[in-house]
Amino acid sequence: MSHEPLRASWDPLAANGAHSAHGRRHRRRGLRGFVRAYGWRAYALPVLVALTALAVLDDGPFAVPGSTLFGPALLGGRQLEPAQPERNQLVAPGLDPGVPSDPPTPTPLVPNPDAPRFAEAKASADLPAGGVFTEAGVGTWSVVPGAGQQLGAGERLTYSVELENGVILPGGPDGLARIVDTTLANPKSWIGSGKYAFQRVDTGVPDIRISLASQQTARQLCGFRIPFDASCWRGGRAVLSTARWERGAVAFQGNVIAYQQYVVNHEVGHALGFRHKPCGEDGSLAPIMMQQTWGVSNDYLAALGTDNVTADGKACAPNPWPYPTPG
Repeated sequence: MSHEPLRASWDPLAANGAHSAHGRRHRRRGLRGFVRAYGWRAYALPVLVALTALAVLDDGPFAVPGSTLFGPALLGGRQLEPAQPERNQLVAPGLDPGVPSDPPTPTPLVPNPDAPRFAEAKASADLPAGGVFTEAGVGTWSVVPGAGQQLGAGERLTYSVELENGVILPGGPDGLARIVDTTLANPKSWIGSGKYAFQRVDTGVPDIRISLASQQTARQLCGFRIPFDASCWRGGRAVLSTARWERGAVAFQGNVIAYQQYVVNHEVGHALGFRHKPCGEDGSLAPIMMQQTWGVSNDYLAALGTDNVTADGKACAPNPWPYPTPG
């Protein structure tokens, strides 16, 4: 027995080289044998496998359902149906006539409507800036003393002038009565028709009570559905709002006296049975029964929802008189 230490001969590179050479010889023999056995099919088969995988998995140019080259695409052994377009997608003519199309868009029977010009109507109906006025009175009335002669010829109607208690008025009660009297005595007022006559009384029960009310009382009596101050005829009383009496209306362009004459004639007109009326001719003077407190344009008044007015583009000039050109 040798006493030399045991030694193994180990050369990894040499060993691997011998192994690799052997493997290459084996693979060459295997490949040549495979080609000799299968001929051209040995080269075509890998190509067919690769292209089939692309046709199934890829959505590129090879994924053509019903291709004449590869036949219908398959997924899990099931034939894929050609995709159908959505109902809201356009289909070129002749490509898929079986897909129903959207119904044709109808032709409107009326013009495409615009919203009314409410902003302009509101600007016309707003209470103008001006002096102070009494916002709230006590809800009771005092008759302004004074009686007069008959004004005009025709059916006689009596009237009284009244002021709500608690209302402070420049010129006082007498100033109010003076404006009412001179308005109804003017030949451009209702007496100009030749059918009406008026006489002021301060006792008994008059035919017409011409009453100046505080802003809040006028709103309670006249209503405030259209949210702009106005006057009204209510229960035998021509209710005049102190807000308008002091400030007038935008249409009258700051002429408060002309507005006061208008509102007296307008509310007395209701007492005579006349209803609201629109502007009749564009550019003419407004009819006395037009709601000039809120504007002199039919479009504006129609936008506010006033009665007996249709939007037609007509606009009038402010006018305080039933018969502005007597005779």
